Amino acid sequence: MRRLPLRRLVTLATLAVVGAATLGTTAACGDDSDAAGDSGPVTLRLGYFPNLTHAPAVVGVEKGIFKEKLGGDVTLETKTFNAGPAAIEAVFSGALDATYIGPNPTVNAFSKSKGEAVRVVSGAASGGVALVVKPGITSVEQLRGKKIATPQLGNTQDVALRYWLKEKGLATTKEGGGDVKIVPQENAQTVETFGSGAIDGAWVPEPFVSRLVNAGGKVLVDERDLWPDKKFVITNLLVSTKFLKAHPDVVKKLVEGQVAANEFVNTKPDEAQQAVSEHIGKITGKPLDIKLIKQAWPTLEFTNDPIAASLKAGLDHAVAVGLTQPVDLNGLYDLKYLNEVLKAEGKPEVTQP
Repeated sequence: MRRLPLRRLVTLATLAVVGAATLGTTAACGDDSDAAGDSGPVTLRLGYFPNLTHAPAVVGVEKGIFKEKLGGDVTLETKTFNAGPAAIEAVFSGALDATYIGPNPTVNAFSKSKGEAVRVVSGAASGGVALVVKPGITSVEQLRGKKIATPQLGNTQDVALRYWLKEKGLATTKEGGGDVKIVPQENAQTVETFGSGAIDGAWVPEPFVSRLVNAGGKVLVDERDLWPDKKFVITNLLVSTKFLKAHPDVVKKLVEGQVAANEFVNTKPDEAQQAVSEHIGKITGKPLDIKLIKQAWPTLEFTNDPIAASLKAGLDHAVAVGLTQPVDLNGLYDLKYLNEVLKAEGKPEVTQP
């Protein structure tokens, strides 16, 4: 038999070792995402808004609920946002792994990434939105020619107002024209412009509904009355698909934290309200008035159900008023871990859309 040169034997031996190592690594990783991210320290970067509709997130952070559920191997880093588009941009750029966010930014993120970048893993809150107007306005017809504010062109409340007006036979335009002049502006500014008479009303979330009422306004439309069983998603929990695939174990622990936070919010409302006030104070420099929180609290329902049907209806409404194109939402929801957590706690599971 022909003998191979020593150099050739060394090369073959090296390839054999490398090949074995590669095979071992492949076998260890596999194609099953459930095997990924189960060992070693992980950092989870979580976004949320310092407001009442994000109370489960606020309470979960303030009371240490997320930190407890995530455990010692997971470092929680939190970032706060004032608008959905900024939070989604952070997810897209890789600066954020998960965020509490409203339905319209959720749809936009799913659409822009062609269904690849994000998944909804839990609900968080429902309700807490209304149209507040000057006391002299008692009917929708009296809105003709009036100026009504929304938080942002094309945002969830803006879509809701435009669709409701369309259903009532009143036209609007993106530029602020039509039968009712819609004026997009920041919620904090809306309180000032309402008080000065620059606008006649606003379709906004809490606590700004209560602030406008306290400034002399009255609720013309409680948005809960427009939805089946008075339920519609205002906040859900969204995660980066990349992070979900890499660290499914961490996402499940995050969902455990969400469920525990909602349990705290629903069973200990006084403590939860105090936690919200204090936490917002840490972020903004001024605690949110506890009386205002208590006034707004009953309009909100904190639920783990993402109420998927209302998100789909909201998308249809946005299409109807010409603010977006139709989007196939198939694959947006991944409620596997939520239902595992709920089942383990003896709570009703949520229907997977």
